[in-house]
Amino acid sequence: MAPIVDVQGLRKVYKGGFEALRGVDLVMEEGEILALLGPNGAGKTTLISALCGITNPTSGRAKVAGHDIVSDYRAARRMIGLVPQEVALEPFERVINTVRFSRGLFGKPRDDALTKRLLQQLSLWDKRRSRTKELSGGMKRRVLIAKALCHEPRVLFLDEPTAGVDVELRRDMWQIVEELKKSGVTIILTTHYIEEAEAIADRVAVINRGEILLVEEKEALMARMGRKMLRIDLNEPAAEVPDDLKGYDLELSDDGRSLTYHYDTHGERTGITSLLQALSAAGMSLNDIHTRQSSLEEIFVDLVKEDAA
Repeated sequence: MAPIVDVQGLRKVYKGGFEALRGVDLVMEEGEILALLGPNGAGKTTLISALCGITNPTSGRAKVAGHDIVSDYRAARRMIGLVPQEVALEPFERVINTVRFSRGLFGKPRDDALTKRLLQQLSLWDKRRSRTKELSGGMKRRVLIAKALCHEPRVLFLDEPTAGVDVELRRDMWQIVEELKKSGVTIILTTHYIEEAEAIADRVAVINRGEILLVEEKEALMARMGRKMLRIDLNEPAAEVPDDLKGYDLELSDDGRSLTYHYDTHGERTGITSLLQALSAAGMSLNDIHTRQSSLEEIFVDLVKEDAA
């Protein structure tokens, strides 16, 4: 089966020579959730804008559901739903008409049952007769989500969809994302809330300075690049790390009551056994120990730092 999104060598160079995308390659299968992570200015929004027909790529090619985004842009665009970062709505239009109108723009017939279901899912049904200028910021973003879904797209782009919104909307948003995934919709998500990506994404792509650094299954990435941390709580505070322990990667807490040791779970030896023996030999009494796996956020920060070096 052909991929639902197929991007090959996509470049975008603006007047003045700034290269926002540098030969981006990205392939997605139907029904998966991809978290596209990168610092500000990395090229996330430019990539989404190119795929959605908002900006024209300089070179390379991309297809959405088999339709070329340049030569067959109308058909490609019908396959796509977009929730942009910016909230731009007609202020005097009523919510229900705003959603209906968006569906009509894609040539879809009126479907009151679908419109009602979307508005109910997004807690907008009671506001359906309200003008958009009367809504709160969070409610306006809910309208954007309804507009993006009203023509039943096969690929949904969520560009920072929960930035600056309330916890309730985030919860509703991710419930809808799960339902869409079950129905076969492919979702590309950009977010600054990396814990959200960690919770719902199937794969992770990291982009920086217009280049894709990696695309990998989330669980495999965390297993391959994640490090574990061992925190050792001491019975008595220490003023410094003893000289006999300087060979270990140890960090002493500010209050001197705990030591933190980082280790690679995939190494032949973790060094934990010899560390504990060395602690005992140094006369340091342990109260408790705790382990923690590196988060996706920590992995992301390390990747971007390596790329900048």
